[in-house]
Amino acid sequence: MRIIGIDPGLLHTGWAIIDSSGPSRHYIASGVVLPPPKMELADRLSFIFQKVTELCDKFKPDACSIEYTFVNKNPKTTLLLGHARAAAIVAVATRDIPVFEYEPNMIKKALTGAGHADKDQIYKMLQILLPMAHPKTSDESDAIAIAMTHANITPGFNKIK
Repeated sequence: MRIIGIDPGLLHTGWAIIDSSGPSRHYIASGVVLPPPKMELADRLSFIFQKVTELCDKFKPDACSIEYTFVNKNPKTTLLLGHARAAAIVAVATRDIPVFEYEPNMIKKALTGAGHADKDQIYKMLQILLPMAHPKTSDESDAIAIAMTHANITPGFNKIK
C-alpha cells in the first residue's frame, strides 16, 4: 500500500509518501508545499489543492493519512488550519483516495509508544524506522510520521466518510 501523509498548514503543508507491505515500510519521497507568503487566503488554498493534486497524480497513493485538527487557544487559527486541511482533503478525495485522520497523540503513540512524545523523539524514531528519510523541516518530518501512523494502525480506523 502506498500512503501519502499530510501535515496541513496555510504557510507550510508537509507531505510524505511511503510504501507499506506487512511489517515493511519504505520511504519514497517527502517535502513541503509552500504557497507564496503574500497570497490571499483563497489563492493559498487553491495552491495547496493544486500541489496536493499533483502529488497524488505523480505518486498514485492508495490511502491518505492526515492529522486531525484540534481546537487551539485561538479559534481563528483553528479555523484557518481547517481550511488548509480541507483543501488537501478535497484534492485527495477528487482522486478517489480514501482519507484517514489521526489525532496528534495517536501519531506520537503509533511511532514512539508514548502519546506525549516530543518532536525530537519522533524524529529519532523516524531515523530508526526509515533511515532513507532525511526531512529538512518539522512539517516534512510530521508528514512522514503521519504516513507511518496509518501504516502501523489498522486501516479504516478513522476513515473520513
